[in-house]
Amino acid sequence: MLNVPSQFPAPGSQQRVSAASASTAAGRKKVQLKPGRSLMDWIRLTKSGKDMSGLRGRFIEVTAEELAKHNKKNDCWMCIRGMVYNVTPYLEYHPGGEEELMRGAGADGTELFDQIHRWVNSESMLKECLVGRMASKPASGAKGASVPDGLEKRSKDISLRHEWFQTEDTITVVIYTKQKDINPNSVIVDLEGGVLRTEVRQQEYSYILHVELSHDVQEVVSVHCASKVGKIELNLKKINNTIWSDLGQPQEHHNSYKKNTDGGLFYRKCNLLSKMDITYDTRLLCFQLPPGCHMTIPVGQHIYLKSSIQDVEVVRPYTPVLPSLYPEPKDDSHACTNIYLMMKIYPDGLLTPLIDKLQIGDCVSVSSPEGNFKRSQLEEITELILLAAGTGFTPMIKLISFTLKISSFRKIRLMFFNKKEKDILWKNQLDQLSSKDKRFEVEYILSEPHPEWAGKRGKIEMSLCSEFLTGHTKELKTLVCVCGPTSFTEQAVGFFKELGFSNEEIHAFNG
Repeated sequence: MLNVPSQFPAPGSQQRVSAASASTAAGRKKVQLKPGRSLMDWIRLTKSGKDMSGLRGRFIEVTAEELAKHNKKNDCWMCIRGMVYNVTPYLEYHPGGEEELMRGAGADGTELFDQIHRWVNSESMLKECLVGRMASKPASGAKGASVPDGLEKRSKDISLRHEWFQTEDTITVVIYTKQKDINPNSVIVDLEGGVLRTEVRQQEYSYILHVELSHDVQEVVSVHCASKVGKIELNLKKINNTIWSDLGQPQEHHNSYKKNTDGGLFYRKCNLLSKMDITYDTRLLCFQLPPGCHMTIPVGQHIYLKSSIQDVEVVRPYTPVLPSLYPEPKDDSHACTNIYLMMKIYPDGLLTPLIDKLQIGDCVSVSSPEGNFKRSQLEEITELILLAAGTGFTPMIKLISFTLKISSFRKIRLMFFNKKEKDILWKNQLDQLSSKDKRFEVEYILSEPHPEWAGKRGKIEMSLCSEFLTGHTKELKTLVCVCGPTSFTEQAVGFFKELGFSNEEIHAFNG
């Protein structure tokens, strides 16, 4: 399970691990903050009445030249989406360390922000640090980062178009994608309050259709993908048998393309359907998507939960799971109506205690899915090696279920690290699954076992990783997936690199 701090600008998207970045697995570097520098401490500081911007309540227009002057740790300004903030007081509160934040010092940090921490609401987190508005667009502060190709040039290759039809009681919106491999996983639809928003994901870019409909419709939408011709159909039901003269009024980004790493995430309200204990401190929560939402969360991807605490948006990423491993769950290729989250409750946390107090029927904001893991990484793979620590087990759940349905898979091996036996998630289900399907093996390693524990003891180390090479042959095409705390992931990736596994054979999820 992804569980990273949501302070601006904390990293959190899943990334591939390269040899050069094995020391900072999955692109994430988290530092030990000084006492009194938590997110809650930051919120209290912003509410204290202290002059955070340094301008005593004035707002100014900032030129690029003026912005560039404020590029030191004791005087650090940054531009995000055209607004300039004095982030000097925030430096010590940033969980990624001052150096990461300083990459955008005296420059436009929007690109940096969108690449790594775009789910965080900077306006909410830094509103007391607001200096003013940019007079002109400054240079990018993402030092060393290449500028992506212009959307105008790229959109020629991915151009989509749409049209609509009607009968007496229905509206059909058709999107032509020019892709014969289009599937429901690539389409996210939200219909609420008479506003239809559709996102069609195509590799690095997404096509957006966003309109306020001309007339009332039932808030239920059916989605059909004709992959042979690359066509998507959205079917709506009219409430009144009115003849429409147009589909509706365009909304933000309608009929446009956006890079998948640009801009904020889209959220919808989901109702809590059920909650059950998995262990003494971990819950399995089921949230129901709104009736007008069509969304499938692909294997290996995650969503974000959002809540407001003292007027500051707090966001946490989580990897959705299945309701169970055994008996075998239903095929997840169809659009789901429920989202299952396995969540560890931290008594002193910001978001999890609030989520734990939700009553059945209460709502929470859930984002669209995100993540760098692709099913294509499993093509031609015949062996899957999984290393999980604690709730790092969550992204492995769908991986296990999905790969066991592929007949070419010969072996799936899970090494599951925990402190105590009572911390092991779904131990009975894992044991049942290993008994049912001989391709699946699971081994538990405890760092604080009780005296009667007969299994392995300790923490991640080279000798444990090298055990995976026992019986390993060149005929087996292997993918290693790792998820856990940062130090765990860094060590595991380093060990497998030493054992001769290449970048393409390792995928690390953030822990």
